[in-house]
Amino acid sequence: MIEYRFDETDGPVNFDQVGMMQAIRQAQLAARADEVPVGAVIVREGRILAEAHNGREQLRDPTAHAEILAITQAASALEDWRLEGCTLYVTLEPCPMCAGAILLARIPRVVFGASDPKAGAVQSLYRLLDDPRLNHRCEIVAGVLGDECGRLLTEFFAAKRALGKK
Repeated sequence: MIEYRFDETDGPVNFDQVGMMQAIRQAQLAARADEVPVGAVIVREGRILAEAHNGREQLRDPTAHAEILAITQAASALEDWRLEGCTLYVTLEPCPMCAGAILLARIPRVVFGASDPKAGAVQSLYRLLDDPRLNHRCEIVAGVLGDECGRLLTEFFAAKRALGKK
């Protein structure tokens, strides 16, 4: 567990922006590692339980999305698969796999930055996190620092195209 907290010592804090800034830092680390720049942070009671970024290339694992890695870390930190009372901050709208993991982990609140019109399973293509047919639903906050999150992805893929890489 990371031992620093979000607090209000310098005046009012927009906790969603602070959480998303931490997720953006993770996304930047992903880009430096030549991974798609997506970062995720899980917070409970003002304390960061987990921070992760995409690791599919490094780990050679198609499931190594930032959200999955962060969920695994948070569950380990709490010694419980139920991540009740947690908020997940992620720079890109979760895909169907990650949305499923979020539901299974019982995360009550998800804050994301950029929408994903090609694979988004929160609002863009599907609405898995608030589907009344499922046994768990999440509070969703969309678009927090969305322009900055989207810019990281746009710049990453533009650089890839310029180099002629996949």
